[in-house]
Amino acid sequence: MPKDTPTPALLSHRVPDLGALELLLAVARHGSLGRAARDVGITQPAASSRIRSMERQLGVALLDRSPRGSRLTDAGALVTDWARRIVEAAEAFDVGAQALRDRRDSRLRVAASMTIAEYLLPGWLIALRAERPDTAVSLLAGNSAAVAGRLLAGEADLGFVEGLSIPEGLDGTVIAHDRLVVVVAPSHAWARRRTPLTPQELAATPLILRERGSGTRQVLDAALAVHGGLAQPLLELSSTTAVKGAAESGAGPCVLSELALGEELSSRRLVKTPVAGVRLRRQLRAVWPSGHRPTGPARDLLALTAREA
Repeated sequence: MPKDTPTPALLSHRVPDLGALELLLAVARHGSLGRAARDVGITQPAASSRIRSMERQLGVALLDRSPRGSRLTDAGALVTDWARRIVEAAEAFDVGAQALRDRRDSRLRVAASMTIAEYLLPGWLIALRAERPDTAVSLLAGNSAAVAGRLLAGEADLGFVEGLSIPEGLDGTVIAHDRLVVVVAPSHAWARRRTPLTPQELAATPLILRERGSGTRQVLDAALAVHGGLAQPLLELSSTTAVKGAAESGAGPCVLSELALGEELSSRRLVKTPVAGVRLRRQLRAVWPSGHRPTGPARDLLALTAREA
């Protein structure tokens, strides 16, 4: 700090707390320490102790006590006037802070990667609706890189991503685990294969893939990097639905989240092809800007993901 910059003044340790000032105002209203104690919800001995403590703190007598009641001293009357202004300002502060909380709680902006947005978030949002019916929720779906960008730009309150790690500039927590699987149309040669694919075979085969920046692509790229890396994609598509549709048409194999393939596998529109010797598991995470732990509806949604996990 420059030498000519004044040191900020600290609130004096002789300033009483709000509870003590509210008690003093109650004594002024009722003219009785006992009635004032009942008004603020404490016992008379506790009220007497608090007034004496405030008198020691201020260094002046505030009340004249007698069998007929308690009367403000001249200093007490002056302190009471000051106390009234302080308490009124605190009440205005509290009203303003509540208005800020109400505004925060009136909306929730969620950004989520495609798999989480399509297959996990709907259930969580229905549960949140039951807890917070007055909160309007907007959902922005995109790949994991886009989710991180929205959070860092202040365009979302909470994000959900797939992938290998927490994006830079964000904090997060693991909310679920997922597995990538290789699937093909029933007409594809791999559907009749009796032995698992090797990592080298998978890496060398042109695949129908999600775009770069998606959590699915990040995990697959990392898993096959030591096996020669991915071949030139057969198709590169920006949605899980499009990838599944292309695979169902017989265009070629694809690699997708197991969460996204329940219906297609059960109806055998797509067939799973095992792969040996490569780890295709990943963590799903809730994320938020570093140092800004979720509050309000975002905190409640985060709690719901832990409850449902």
